[in-house]
Amino acid sequence: MNQEKRSITIRDVAKTAGVSVSTVSRVLNGKVDVAKETKNHILEVIDDLGYSTNLAARSMRSQKKNLIGLIMPDIAYPYAIEIMKGVNQAIAESEFDLLVYTSGDVRKRGHITSEQKYITLLAKSISDGVIVVAPVASEYNIDKPIVSIDPVMSHPNYPAVHATNYEGSLNAMEYLIGLGHKRIGFIGGRVELESANRRLSGYRDALKNAGIPIDEQLIVSGDYTTKTGIEGGQHLLKINDRPTAIFASNDQMAMGVYQIAEKMGLRIPEDFSLVGFDNIPESKYLGLTTVDQFISKMGYVATQMLIKVINEIPLEDQTLRIKTQLVVRNSCRRYSGDQ
Repeated sequence: MNQEKRSITIRDVAKTAGVSVSTVSRVLNGKVDVAKETKNHILEVIDDLGYSTNLAARSMRSQKKNLIGLIMPDIAYPYAIEIMKGVNQAIAESEFDLLVYTSGDVRKRGHITSEQKYITLLAKSISDGVIVVAPVASEYNIDKPIVSIDPVMSHPNYPAVHATNYEGSLNAMEYLIGLGHKRIGFIGGRVELESANRRLSGYRDALKNAGIPIDEQLIVSGDYTTKTGIEGGQHLLKINDRPTAIFASNDQMAMGVYQIAEKMGLRIPEDFSLVGFDNIPESKYLGLTTVDQFISKMGYVATQMLIKVINEIPLEDQTLRIKTQLVVRNSCRRYSGDQ
């Protein structure tokens, strides 16, 4: 009669590798006191045997797990990919591993209960701390470290990393106004996020500072996705007295504006100018003028902050703002009144 295949244990790994169980355990927990050759040999044995550890069980046996959780709404978007590049770099330089959770769609927003649930799961039973990207909650009732990237408020009750969203938006608008544009359309981001509100404030204040009346018809809402960039761009470009320039509050929506402009037979910048925000890699190939908020750096810095908190190293600042920079390419032109 066939016997059920026995699960591989840590003792099997130790026996096959010719080392002690404690040495295998130190490798699994990311300890640095194991010789590199020994560590690599043990990892090869683990792969060959197909041994897998139970993270929750490890957590109960060890106070420190050497594991960081990363929660983000959608890992498919360029913004998220850039965040993960920075997080990955910081993880590679540390003794920690990374566990990622995603809802799979940035439009699944406003689910504070679900976000709290998964943060609690990662923080209390599996990881040493959690990085939350674009969270919908302003506070969490757990005692494990949390660091947020692009939080819902300027100074949440946990460490956070922002870009200088207001200043970046102001600079983009001043650039367009300096080119002679007065009718400037704006496509906003996720209204529950601090970044979206700060960028809208920069848009409004730049017009006020220049003595240009604010036309509410030129302000449309979006959610940082290509879809709402298409919808917002279509709305703005169908207005009788359409804007001579559009400021999309992220590059993803600016890409949507490119798509609808092509469909409508309009050219950028010949028929209207366009500015984005983020400076994702795709913007370079589109020739999009945009605001760089150094996304990868935000992921890197947030991870370093979390590791410091986990290791009980005091932070110099609870809230860190990454300075933005306007990147001028060829999606804008001077408005002469005859476009």
